[in-house]
Amino acid sequence: MCTSGSFSVNTLVPRGQANNVIAAAENGIAITNFDNGGRLATVHGNLLRNFGPRRTGSAPEGAGIGIAVEADTAVTGNVVENAPNAGIRAGWGPYLRNVTVGSNVVRNAGYGIAVSVASGAGNAVITGNVIDTAKLGTVVGMEWTKAVTGDLANQGAEHFPQLTIASNRAL
Repeated sequence: MCTSGSFSVNTLVPRGQANNVIAAAENGIAITNFDNGGRLATVHGNLLRNFGPRRTGSAPEGAGIGIAVEADTAVTGNVVENAPNAGIRAGWGPYLRNVTVGSNVVRNAGYGIAVSVASGAGNAVITGNVIDTAKLGTVVGMEWTKAVTGDLANQGAEHFPQLTIASNRAL
């Protein structure tokens, strides 16, 4: 069990990140670099908290993310707290394919869940999450670091047929 630091996984080997405690790091768990084989994983049952820039010169837009995934990944049953950028980020530009984000708790985040709606982005299912205090929106469509939608948990998700967004609870 990890007590601090972050994970980054981007190889072709199937893998998962489960039952970790990650605290006081720039970012938590990243299943990224889909264009270089970063895909095919589960992220389940982790407790992640207190993220943000830690190094001199860190780019604020690249820090403060609890969980980031891009392709062929299930994100379920995690608790993310104090992620000033995003509790969970699904996709990056066109790098989004077959991602599920369900039954997670996100508390005190910038975006509760940031999902890519950039040209070429693929499918995501975002259901049954509890999001408490997301300052910038519960579920927000992104083009890289730029928010380009309102809160899709409230309205507008129908404009993105590649997304299923339902039954998320904002507190």
